[in-house]
Amino acid sequence: MKLLITGSQGQLGQDLQKACRMRGIEFTAGDIQEFDITDLDRMREVVRGERPTAVVNCAAYNSVDRAETDFEAACRVNGDGPKNLAIAAEEAGVPIMHFSTDFVFDGTKGAAYLVDDRPNPISRYGESKLLGEQAVSSHATRFFLVRLSWVFGIAGINFPKKAIEWARNRSALKVVTDQVSCPSYTVDLVGPILDLLRLGAYGVYHLTNRGHCSRYEWARFVIGRARPEVTVEPATPDEFETVARRPVFSALDPAPLEDVLGYRLPDWQNATDRFLKEMGVAR
Repeated sequence: MKLLITGSQGQLGQDLQKACRMRGIEFTAGDIQEFDITDLDRMREVVRGERPTAVVNCAAYNSVDRAETDFEAACRVNGDGPKNLAIAAEEAGVPIMHFSTDFVFDGTKGAAYLVDDRPNPISRYGESKLLGEQAVSSHATRFFLVRLSWVFGIAGINFPKKAIEWARNRSALKVVTDQVSCPSYTVDLVGPILDLLRLGAYGVYHLTNRGHCSRYEWARFVIGRARPEVTVEPATPDEFETVARRPVFSALDPAPLEDVLGYRLPDWQNATDRFLKEMGVAR
């Protein structure tokens, strides 16, 4: 394989590059400075010049609240960007892998979402990500559409890092209980990503660590390992107002991914524990 990786400076992009080096997989990676996915002509030029065997789009507009007032920018990156990459990849005769989110669902199902459940986003961010899904499936013949949730890794900002920072110089921390999904460690995601590409198993997938939890449960786990002297208390939704609505229960069901890969990912507790040890904050 030779991969063209966009969004190289993000959490997923950085760990994907590490995994490629470990496996001896050739790749070219860049962020907005090198690969502006909102520029179709530029992406056509890059794909033609690099001649990859697959395009992997890790670039995204991830500010959920800001997307409510800056929807146009969110759509450019999350909607037009994947469309441009899908067009460029299709013209070059290569597949594309694109990453979406649990936020394309409204969270009212009451059970984990399957890959063929109908999306119904309740935020502008979710809408912009759904536009990207639709663009890829409409413009690419061979594609991997991989939905992720609650991604965390060493690079960038994520919930465990925020929770540890919030707990600094506090004796107690309050976290909402009404948001439930699947924490997903980038170190655990990149292996399945490369295996899907190697297998050529095109389609829609949900890729997360096993199990699900609330933000409150996740924070208790993180703080219990990193700052056990701090108490984590449950909070109601009205105690923390946000600009954008969040799905209440947006856990993702991994079927049929496990059958395709032939293995299961570690559970979210194991993943979080390894992450905290990698950060050097676990006690």
